[in-house]
Amino acid sequence: MRVPLSWLGEYVSLPADVTPEQVHAELVRVGFEEESVRRFEVTGPVVVGEVLSREPEEHSNGKTVNWCQVRVAPEGETAADGGADVRGIVCGAHNFEAGDKVVVTLPGAVLPGGFAIAARRTYGHVSDGMIASARELSLGDDHDGIIVLTRLGFDPAELTPGTDAKALLGIDDTAVEINVTPDRGYAFSIRGVAREYAHATGADYRDPASAVEITPAEGFPVRIADEAPIRGRAGASGFVTRVVRGIDPSRPTPAWMVARLQLAGIRSLSLEVDISNYVMLELGNPLHVYDLNKLRGGIVVRRARAGETLVTLDGQERRLDPEDLLITDDRGPIGLAGVMGGDSTKADGTTTDVLIEAATFDPVTIARSARRHKLPSEASKRFERGVDPLVARAAAQRMVELLVQLAGGTADTLGSDLVAPWDAPVVRLRLPRVNGLLGTDFSEEEIRGAIEMIGCSVAPGADGDPELLLVTPPSWRPDLSRAADLIEEVARIVGYDRIPSVLPVAPAGRGLTREQRLLRRAANTITAAGLDEVQSYPFASRAQLDAFGSGVADDAETAVQAVRLANPLDGETPFLRRSLLPGIVTAAQRNVSRGLTDLALVEFGAVFEPVAAGGAGLGTETVPPLAQRPSDETLAELNASLPRQPHRAAGLLIGNAIAKQPGEPARPFDWADALDAARTVAGAVSAELVVSQGSHRAFHPGRTAELAVRVSEHGADLDGDEGGLVVVGVAGELLPELAAELHLPGRVAAFEIDLERIIELAPREPETGPLSSYPAATQDLTLVVGAEVPAGDVRAVVVAGAGELLEDARLVDDYRGAGIAEGQKAITLALRFRAPDRTLKSEEASEAKLAGVAAAELAFGAQLRE
Repeated sequence: MRVPLSWLGEYVSLPADVTPEQVHAELVRVGFEEESVRRFEVTGPVVVGEVLSREPEEHSNGKTVNWCQVRVAPEGETAADGGADVRGIVCGAHNFEAGDKVVVTLPGAVLPGGFAIAARRTYGHVSDGMIASARELSLGDDHDGIIVLTRLGFDPAELTPGTDAKALLGIDDTAVEINVTPDRGYAFSIRGVAREYAHATGADYRDPASAVEITPAEGFPVRIADEAPIRGRAGASGFVTRVVRGIDPSRPTPAWMVARLQLAGIRSLSLEVDISNYVMLELGNPLHVYDLNKLRGGIVVRRARAGETLVTLDGQERRLDPEDLLITDDRGPIGLAGVMGGDSTKADGTTTDVLIEAATFDPVTIARSARRHKLPSEASKRFERGVDPLVARAAAQRMVELLVQLAGGTADTLGSDLVAPWDAPVVRLRLPRVNGLLGTDFSEEEIRGAIEMIGCSVAPGADGDPELLLVTPPSWRPDLSRAADLIEEVARIVGYDRIPSVLPVAPAGRGLTREQRLLRRAANTITAAGLDEVQSYPFASRAQLDAFGSGVADDAETAVQAVRLANPLDGETPFLRRSLLPGIVTAAQRNVSRGLTDLALVEFGAVFEPVAAGGAGLGTETVPPLAQRPSDETLAELNASLPRQPHRAAGLLIGNAIAKQPGEPARPFDWADALDAARTVAGAVSAELVVSQGSHRAFHPGRTAELAVRVSEHGADLDGDEGGLVVVGVAGELLPELAAELHLPGRVAAFEIDLERIIELAPREPETGPLSSYPAATQDLTLVVGAEVPAGDVRAVVVAGAGELLEDARLVDDYRGAGIAEGQKAITLALRFRAPDRTLKSEEASEAKLAGVAAAELAFGAQLRE
């Protein structure tokens, strides 16, 4: 909501020297969020000028300009820029004559867009200033002619040459912009913001609605016939109409009103439309204006019927839904209630008699229609947040007054006053609960005073209970329906600074669960290792699902099933993700497009698995409508239909692992780096990955590792394969063609692991032993085996055969080439032996190594390479 300060000052007392920053600070105190300050970007001397002469001159380019002599200061006095009182100015507009009063921007003025005014030579003259149009001052879109003040209804005494035109036009005003939360719709008006400023400062408040003297009207037939109410509430609870005849449609909107509307974010269209917008901003009740002579019969407010259509003011034909609330006359629909009027009855440049509508509509009905037809408007924004049902008469009467005053109209007695009685709810508030909930020490006087300040009436509880208050909220606060709402208002009015900053004490024995603790440890460990954590949206397209599958384990021949959203934020990504890789790839693409080509990214997050094959069964046929609480049975059904959401970790590495340095070439990331990153994440939760050759639709067939975890006797009771292994992920390099399609440069290494499953399989308490103080004995071992034998299996057999003295075995080489028979490979392991109680002899280490060789020979026919 943008609030011009001059307008705000009409209804609440502002200090003479108040600044926008001070107004913002006071409004923040009562719960609004500061947004920005809005101004007309016009500085320097802008004055009223009197055209003394206008001499048309035709030039060789075919353009006719006017050489004008303009008085910009009283005769004999110095002008605002320090120059002469009469200036020669070249003007290309032709909508003025000698004797007219105009707006002149003198040298030194700066207009919107940084356009500086200076004396300059043009069309054979030195133009010492500029005669301004509305668009050049940001007062509208009109650029075909200049502003002629003598035709705008100003008092001639205000148009003395040299008078400050900024103040005259209202472009010296400033607006503060605040963010209004959805529950405080009353603050979408100057009336509401002025009241809140008074709450914050104690300044005198003058309700603009109370200042309107309402004249009764009758005789215009209006009927509310809502046969399909939502939540048992009719779509309209009030419908006030007034008639004004004989308005002059050619009259311009006053400059002060144009300036205020512009600062408030609404552009000027025509006088009657501008007045309706002005009153809406002032009092908070949207208005609509009909051409009275285009109406046929009375008005009926009803729901749409099957097959009905309506051409709205924007010229679009809209197919109506049975839930849409309509304004109709004897011919059919003439407006979509609370959203947009119809084209057939709109007021235009020939309209002289108008019917004014000020209605009260059901918020849910209006919100649904606005979203259904994708027609958000200033009116629907207010109706869907709740409009004061008792302000409609004042709003309609206020517009009547302005049409009479500014458009030359005559108020008619024809109209209607259909307003439902205000049945305010009574809220029971126990005084001790206020301080009990807020943790404050507010006095009873402060609590009662805050509640009464916001407009509530307070009565004592039944049976003389001194701790009970019966509170009746005002008509403009439909959000106050519970004791908690009133307690929030007490905190807001008395002051949030009175709430002590005390952290709650956690109950003994509470804290992070094992899973939460290990998830945090994994994230901290991998980011400490140099990867940057990212977070992406959990949505995916069908192409991404087809490219990356379901993540950690995937069958390239199986179509990936996923949860499809009924109302996705982006129609291109309507599915919930089955893998983290699409999101992390998107993050990489964004960075690469900005020139960051060396990336090591990691993401932790949930994926979503369908409850039933094909994504079926993910909801209920009995989902209740909006604003209606589901039954316990429906909630249980909905909860049961939610997809499983396992927690995963994924990483992506592109570019160089080691940058090029003097004497050392760059080393790009490859599959080994992805595998190391996956091992680091698993190791952080005390799990060891078992690596074997794998396959995945998104990965290079020769550079893909299948990652598994051995079921621990200390871990969860989960089924594995015959070897006691559970597949938990994949690591390697993406397919080159996929990387090229994704516009990612070079090799792209990646991994994805099911971190939730790994934590379940990991030992509940990691096994640790004492550190030996004795030295280690190291030896290398090279075995020749069949090329099809996985190196990881060979290592596992060697470790098992070597016995307890073997402390570590690390694969350092996998060689195929000269000296090795075809169909075989040489695997080199770096072995480290250590005894806990003595220094090992080399013979003992060699004996253990040969035991491992014997085991490998027995398992794979391995031969020791000398």
